[in-house]
Amino acid sequence: MKKMTLLMALCLGCTFAFAQEAAKEKKDSVGFVFTTVKANKITSVKNQANSGTCWSFSGIGFLESELLRMGKPEYDLSEMFVVHNNYQEKARKYVRMHGKINFAAGGSFADVFGAFKDYGAVPDTVMRGLNYGEEKHRHGELDAVTSAYVDAVIKNPNKHLSTAWFDGFKGILNAYLGTIPEEFAYNGKKYTPKSFAASLGLNMDDYVSITSFTHHPFYTKFAIEIEDNWRWDESYNVPLDEMMAIIDNAINTGYTVAWGADVSEKGFTRQGIGVVPDVDPNKAPAGTDEARWIGLSTKEKEDLVYKVTGPVKEKVITQDLRQKGFDNYETTDDHGMQIFGIAKDQKGNKYYMIKNSWGTENKYKGIWYISEAFVKYKTIDYSVHKDAIPKEIRKKLGIK
Repeated sequence: MKKMTLLMALCLGCTFAFAQEAAKEKKDSVGFVFTTVKANKITSVKNQANSGTCWSFSGIGFLESELLRMGKPEYDLSEMFVVHNNYQEKARKYVRMHGKINFAAGGSFADVFGAFKDYGAVPDTVMRGLNYGEEKHRHGELDAVTSAYVDAVIKNPNKHLSTAWFDGFKGILNAYLGTIPEEFAYNGKKYTPKSFAASLGLNMDDYVSITSFTHHPFYTKFAIEIEDNWRWDESYNVPLDEMMAIIDNAINTGYTVAWGADVSEKGFTRQGIGVVPDVDPNKAPAGTDEARWIGLSTKEKEDLVYKVTGPVKEKVITQDLRQKGFDNYETTDDHGMQIFGIAKDQKGNKYYMIKNSWGTENKYKGIWYISEAFVKYKTIDYSVHKDAIPKEIRKKLGIK
């Protein structure tokens, strides 16, 4: 009887253990399950479509959230007003520099703040920038034409610049994006772009750029060496842990963050996930049948390794690893988005909630969940209200 009782107990124990393991496997196989920890207000997800204007969409979305944070009504500001003005400035600088700087669709958050400060703002209903027979932004032709135009100007066939070249350039922008209005009506009132911007109550001097690299001293400012930083705008340089602390403090105190990052990584999926798997595609992962790797190309191995279907073990990101990625061209300036919240997955891992500008067709309706490791590793820079920076860090940077 004692033997039978013991055997039954062992069987029950095995059954219980098996059930626990099965439950764990089932939990692990459900994909990602996110729980929001903190989410700040954002405006609706937009679609930059076939244009390289993520910097304008994310920068404008950031300012729209700032207005919500300040208790203002929800605004839908024009991204193409910002693009139009920046293309003009970019063309002037490109010609003045004899074509020795970047002239392309990309830009930075400084371009958004600069346009707001120097030229003002308009609602999207006043200037949508779709004057060329398209329902969505498609800038392939516009970018090709503007590039060819400024390149023709700097070749200087007349041996000196004509007085017409800049008006001709603005004519191209006007044809595609629409003419910048001198005056417009909004909600029953008349505004100029500058008076409308003034009515919003935003101060562009309140916003600063933060980064973290070791090729410049910490607690100083420098112009990040990326092609789209054609303004040579400077960022405050802080250690990695403080770079992350500023983001966390911003989110937890009601602010959002305009985030510039590298999204060309295999772990950044088009279905709303961004992770840094701790794997080597040249080696079979633990538990993988080695035979299935024999004869596979590097791309096929990467496709297997980086097929993100649920929480994964991620790399430990250090300051040195981050710097190495930037120095080796592995971390590049690809995309601008907006960090507005913090979430956790079913295993307790931390993620940042990101508003993207690729429309709402992905699994999370235009929102991405980006792991803490990914943000540590692949952030180029970000912009934030100076009051969102912890006081002790602000003091080190000399920001009042």
